[in-house]
Amino acid sequence: MAVVITKPVITVLAKTGITPNMVTWFGFILILGAAVLAGLGHLFAAGWVMLASGFLDIIDGALARGTNQVTRFGAVLDSTLDRASEAVILLGIAAYYLFFKAVGHFEWIVLLIGLAIMGSFLVSYVRARAEGIGLDCQVGIFTRTERVIILALGLLLGSIETVLITVLAVVAVLSLVTVMQRMVYVAKQVR
Repeated sequence: MAVVITKPVITVLAKTGITPNMVTWFGFILILGAAVLAGLGHLFAAGWVMLASGFLDIIDGALARGTNQVTRFGAVLDSTLDRASEAVILLGIAAYYLFFKAVGHFEWIVLLIGLAIMGSFLVSYVRARAEGIGLDCQVGIFTRTERVIILALGLLLGSIETVLITVLAVVAVLSLVTVMQRMVYVAKQVR
């Protein structure tokens, strides 16, 4: 399914001279815009912009492979901006709660967002460290793709307060569960 959607885009981009790294940077700029929109309380718009950024995150790697422009720097740039993107959008949501919803019972949501940031970073960190010692570590129930989709849906439905809060809790909890799954997997592999 993804190939059906991405192939025509890759074909067009390959003819333009746009590099995979340019696509990566543009996707990051979009997520910065989504974070600003979320911080200002425009959650629905932020969700759509986040989905567009996520689509570009698929496109950059496919463009690199399709045009034989895969580089080690591109891989590091993509991974780095992926982490920054997750942090930025979650910080945008935190800003929304701090500045627009700061009434008594919402402060704990900022702590929940902190757990979501920590969990999402650790999911990627454990995989990177495992790969650094020669293990393939793509296990776990809640990878970046799931986090992006769930967060975008949470933003799209953010006008229903309990939906966004539930999504943040799901991201925090399932990210930490995935970290544990990966740690258990690594422990078994190195024995």
